[in-house]
Amino acid sequence: MSETVIKVENISKFYQLGLINHGTLAKDLQAWWAKIRGKDDPNSRISLVNPQNSDKNTDFIYALKDVSFDVQQGEVLGIIGANGAGKSTLLKILSRVTSPTSGCIKIKGRIGSLLEVGTGFHPELTGKENIYLNGAILGMRKHEIDRKLDEIIDFSGVEKFIDTPVKRYSSGMYVRLAFAVAAHLDPEILVVDEVLAVGDADFQKKCLGKMDDVSKKEGRTVLFVSHNMAAVRQLCTRGILLRNGELVFDGGTEKTIDKYLSFTRNPNFCNHIVREENIDSKISIKELFIYKNDVLSDGSYSAGDKLTVKIKMKYQRKPNDFDYGVLIHIFKNDGTRIATSSSMLMYGKTYKTEPEVSFVLDTYTLVPGKYYVEIATHNHFKKEVFDEFKNAFCFAVEKSDVNSVGYNYGTHWNPWVLIPVQWS
Repeated sequence: MSETVIKVENISKFYQLGLINHGTLAKDLQAWWAKIRGKDDPNSRISLVNPQNSDKNTDFIYALKDVSFDVQQGEVLGIIGANGAGKSTLLKILSRVTSPTSGCIKIKGRIGSLLEVGTGFHPELTGKENIYLNGAILGMRKHEIDRKLDEIIDFSGVEKFIDTPVKRYSSGMYVRLAFAVAAHLDPEILVVDEVLAVGDADFQKKCLGKMDDVSKKEGRTVLFVSHNMAAVRQLCTRGILLRNGELVFDGGTEKTIDKYLSFTRNPNFCNHIVREENIDSKISIKELFIYKNDVLSDGSYSAGDKLTVKIKMKYQRKPNDFDYGVLIHIFKNDGTRIATSSSMLMYGKTYKTEPEVSFVLDTYTLVPGKYYVEIATHNHFKKEVFDEFKNAFCFAVEKSDVNSVGYNYGTHWNPWVLIPVQWS
């Protein structure tokens, strides 16, 4: 059985907004004396005595609220949630950058953290000197750093500039060196925030591979925060979901991602959508009707069903002022764009009136899963986008035996789309 290396018990963190003290020395001393005796602050408003008060006028805001979970040795835990959910605050508490307002954390082992670009770097020191500085901060001895030095420099890819002061580094060079130090100096627990987004695609891939090796081959624990659901799915063995400072889900990576995305999409499918008029657009998307096989849809399709969308437009200019086309993007539920189609670019169809433009998608080409659609009016040749309807609607494709051969696409493979091919 795996050993528990991190145990988080009911931690909360709240901050006071605006003026922190009471404005006078006398009131500050009264508050200090009341705290010493375990009494309530006599100068606080009622809403401040109970920070859990949901009153909008309270001067306290919760970053985390009663969060509890365990992490096992060798586990890769993905921490996901919207901006402001409390992810970075949680990592700062685990890294001992700040302390919780209440609750208890037990950690077994040394933590290497990569929370912000250049954290712990001194701008006047060279890259090599900062490696030794960061190693010392992490509790490494000089001979341990010496043993890993060449490997760190090689991984970072900044060997040409390793004797240059880091104040002259770009943000990408900063993060490459910072990650190389954190990953190679043998911390038992590696904490990585969204800072990897600063690196280019090749370096992000390299980092994900290194974190995978750290957990699987070396048995170390990784805590990973990212908005890239594909990276979370690839790397993490488990996930937790934070929302408004509270832990709302703890489970398998796939289920955690689905839960997170259910908050960002409209879970109540509607086959007739009336949109608020976009008065700033020359031609805006006014209304959608969504069909399945010529009847209004329930949002669920079997492979082979036809998805038809009728789009009503609204002009803000005279119809003969310009040409426009309709553009659609289809995304997987994790945000990966898998298909694009434009009436103007692909079919040469442009419009000068307010028609009910329709497009028909044969869901035979989509593997089972959840999808969402974005729609826009545009002029491709003039590189103009007039109106964008993001997250216009969601739909699901269920597993089905498309060709009646007893096989469900997506059972053994996980492609994005199925390409119709003629065999002979």
